[in-house]
Amino acid sequence: MKKEQMKKKKKERKTGTFREYFELIVETALFVFFVMTFIVQAFQIPTGSMEDTLLVGDFLLVNKFAYTEPLFSFEDLLLPNKKLERGDIVVFKYPQDLSKDFVKRLIGLQGDEVKIVDKQVYINGEPISEDYKVHNDIHVFTKDNSYNYDDSIRDNFGPFTVPPGQCFVLGDNRDNSLDSRYWGTLPLKYLKGKPWIIYFSYKAERDAYLKTSLKDRLKRLTKFIMLARWRRMFKIIH
Repeated sequence: MKKEQMKKKKKERKTGTFREYFELIVETALFVFFVMTFIVQAFQIPTGSMEDTLLVGDFLLVNKFAYTEPLFSFEDLLLPNKKLERGDIVVFKYPQDLSKDFVKRLIGLQGDEVKIVDKQVYINGEPISEDYKVHNDIHVFTKDNSYNYDDSIRDNFGPFTVPPGQCFVLGDNRDNSLDSRYWGTLPLKYLKGKPWIIYFSYKAERDAYLKTSLKDRLKRLTKFIMLARWRRMFKIIH
């Protein structure tokens, strides 16, 4: 009789332990799902338009609450809200294809006059200092020496006033970036958040995002550890 009771108790303990582990796994999965859906977004840098600030192969976590108005006071304690400021790096829906996400630096706010003269950006008539930007092409395009419109506006643009509800964004890799110079201003409603931290980074091929076959994906997976940029991991993005 005692043996049967002991067996029964052991069985109950095993059942209870399994149930506790199962509940823990489910609760953790729901928490991760909630965080990844509503609070942060994982984002990979596919092109070099933000070099040297963000590199091809950087994996970011994006704060999706950064620019949203908080509904409750405790939200500011968990994820402080901030106003859009010139110089912020932002992730947004690409206006010409909303299925794609882009990352650029905010240069002009609504009402600002933006002008670029020989690669120098002017806001409201004043030159701005941009220690984050790079120019890899020493050639300066003007209307007189360029072959097409896209070339001429790369280095000489405007003046242009940013309309209400919009902003003007540029890539840090200024000579190689598809940004507001080419496709216009960014509607504020398309902002998705602010990059927060680099959680992983590896030296990826520049056209890696175009290679989507299973073979290419497996090849990249095997290179992750060997080509990892350990010093960039857990770097806070400014």
